[in-house]
Amino acid sequence: MQDQYDVIVLGTGLSECILSGLLSVEGKKVLQMDRNDYYGGASASLKLSQLYAKFKSGTEPPEAYGKDRQYSVDLIPKFAMASGEFVDILYHTDVTRYLEFRQVAGSFVYRDGKISKVPSNNAEALLSPLMSLTEKNRAKGFFEFIQNYDFANPATQQGLDLNTVPMSEVYAKFGLEAGTQDFIGHALALHLDDSYMSQPAKDTYERICLYMNSMARYGKSPYIYPMHGLGELPQGFARLSAIHGGTFMLNKPVDEVVYDEAGKFVGVKSEGEVVKASLVIGDASYFPTKVAQKGQVVRAICLLNHPIPETGDADSVQIVIPQNQIGRNHDIYVAGVSSAHAVVPEGYTLAIVSTLVSGTTADAESEIAAGIALLGPVLEKFVHIDDIYEPLANGTADQTFISKSYDATSHFETTCADVKDLYKRITGHELKVEGKVKKIEDESEE
Repeated sequence: MQDQYDVIVLGTGLSECILSGLLSVEGKKVLQMDRNDYYGGASASLKLSQLYAKFKSGTEPPEAYGKDRQYSVDLIPKFAMASGEFVDILYHTDVTRYLEFRQVAGSFVYRDGKISKVPSNNAEALLSPLMSLTEKNRAKGFFEFIQNYDFANPATQQGLDLNTVPMSEVYAKFGLEAGTQDFIGHALALHLDDSYMSQPAKDTYERICLYMNSMARYGKSPYIYPMHGLGELPQGFARLSAIHGGTFMLNKPVDEVVYDEAGKFVGVKSEGEVVKASLVIGDASYFPTKVAQKGQVVRAICLLNHPIPETGDADSVQIVIPQNQIGRNHDIYVAGVSSAHAVVPEGYTLAIVSTLVSGTTADAESEIAAGIALLGPVLEKFVHIDDIYEPLANGTADQTFISKSYDATSHFETTCADVKDLYKRITGHELKVEGKVKKIEDESEE
């Protein structure tokens, strides 16, 4: 280990590995360390034996479940929006050459006590039980409004300035029923709760556009997911960093993050040795005095020997349970994947149910009971509660840049927003992801 680097990165979570890769490509001398003996941190994918060791210590997985190497179980379930910023970053960095993605087979929503497919085309929309025929006509007017809306052309706005009017006013304009509002706000815009209703409608407009554009890209659903699980993502960016000179050390304890008398970052002490750098990046677990807890997420990792019921035997699904449908303060998300994505042996399904904790941690599992109830018989269940942390400062004063914890959202867009914000604070300029895509297109045309 050398004495001096430009950047030290603590942890190999997705955010940390993306930044490590980006900065290495720009010529920075990067050292990345992780106290664990595997990549991914909180966003790792574990073998079945590792999963048992983590949550059921002293218990061996049954041999009937198949070979250990056939499992790649995500600790934090997230899908990528096909037209989202995360996919843009993948193309920009060319990390796609290390990964293989497959589309998620279906997007579903829980309504009136049953699971219904989110329509992926006009034919499905006409047959969908989610709305009455009259309500479908009103919803058609709403979606045409969204599709034609131009912030620079008042003639398209029907008197609604989405920069200022709350989303509740937009719904009222089109006379949409409460159930339809639930569907749009939670199954399409993917809001975690109803607080968006009183906020300017622009954010919801952009979320709906992202969902619709992602759906249009491949059909079936707006989501894609990497073969062999999410743990492949940090490793892809780590490989990018290594190719450009980055140094990686797993199973490396961090004894102390060292600061000078003025409180500015100096280096990291590990096993009695101090390695220095101009700045440090890391997840919250390495900086307990510099972060604040903002909430908690409860997740249940469930192993099934059958597809999730009422999904048409889909090999991979996303199910959104809107808060109002079950009388909760937050939505519940169910992510289901199978051997189609090479994360479990054939014949098994991996379902992960998650939500924000509203009450006490002692009763947290009851908050995802409605999601678990949709799964049918469950072979094994691993429940864990994760704290959500955010940095107390932006890091520019002490040159300590801390990523936010992974939230309860079902996609990577909030993680991307955090990465872009960190990148700007670290480098002083915006992260641009258009150039690489254009270059790839130009090369393919030659």
